[in-house]
Amino acid sequence: MSILTGPEIQNQLVHRRLTLDPFDEQHLNPNSYNLAVGPTLLYYTDEVLDTRRANSFTTVEIPPDGYVLQPNRIYLGASVEVVGSDFYVPIIRSRSGAARLGAFVHVTADLIDQGSLGQTTFQFHAVQPLRIYAGDRLAQITFWRTFGRPLLYSGKYQGSQGPQPSLIHRDQLGVAA
Repeated sequence: MSILTGPEIQNQLVHRRLTLDPFDEQHLNPNSYNLAVGPTLLYYTDEVLDTRRANSFTTVEIPPDGYVLQPNRIYLGASVEVVGSDFYVPIIRSRSGAARLGAFVHVTADLIDQGSLGQTTFQFHAVQPLRIYAGDRLAQITFWRTFGRPLLYSGKYQGSQGPQPSLIHRDQLGVAA
């Protein structure tokens, strides 16, 4: 695989081979594009999470003075931008400035399947209390070329808007993705 450069991300955007909406050239980097955090977070309320059932959660709006992420809890947020591509594999990572504050933006699931389109869900984890604000650019997205015939994503998170809780229980129970 090979990574697109910043100028090539913009070129592929113009040719409609990838989506970054809204797009602002100021947030383009040498090999990535910075993504903003939307206004909503959710976090699970159960003490023990379960892969075989839907888990309870609470949704909160990030107030103007920010929201403090607490350690030992996973928070789900979403990008302001709608992202995706039928031609490339997007990968989400923390920006180095956020990582230097101990913020994990995508705990382990950084790959976005080819063909997926929607606001990406961030999986926030802070190693110590960390205040974040709606609009903070804490993540970056890269686009990677693939080899072989594409199998485009059409699963349960397609078209996501806002943070999406885990739906893994559907897989475990044999429900179609």
